[in-house]
Amino acid sequence: MGYGIIRVDGNHIQLLDMNSIKLNGKKDMFERLGIINHVIQALIDDFKPDHLAIEAPFFGKNVQSMLKLGRAQGVAIAVAISNKIPVTEYSPRKVKQSITGNGAAGKDQLWKMLNSIVLIDETPKYFDASDALAVAICHHFNSNHANAAIASIKKSPAQKKKKASWEEFMKQNPGRVR
Repeated sequence: MGYGIIRVDGNHIQLLDMNSIKLNGKKDMFERLGIINHVIQALIDDFKPDHLAIEAPFFGKNVQSMLKLGRAQGVAIAVAISNKIPVTEYSPRKVKQSITGNGAAGKDQLWKMLNSIVLIDETPKYFDASDALAVAICHHFNSNHANAAIASIKKSPAQKKKKASWEEFMKQNPGRVR
């Protein structure tokens, strides 16, 4: 299970931390979920994030793997919710589309684009970490804050005025209405 933590200041995205939680498959499942709980809580305590973005599970052929992934994600979501942190979920395709412009992009293409967006000191050992970073950046690109800032930049002063109703238009333009 990977995680990526970013700080956004205006248009600047700074990587704060990126890593993977690797768990011993021989440990009891509930003990592993407890470790995930502890690590996520420690990250929240250390970085005090405003949001948690998580990748939606994809449908695979191995049902047991899907159940394990869902439990791990559920623990991460529960920790965020218990800390009153809003959670947003993104499909793998949406993440790739947001970062590369191609929803079917491969891991290498995603990694190259991430490197062009943020300064990354070293290549992570596992793709889980870079995937998590991609989810965090996808969330920034798709958040209301980013969309509102982009929309306000694109709108002209005339567009920013409140739109009038049809009734108001007809009153102001009687000669234009038949």
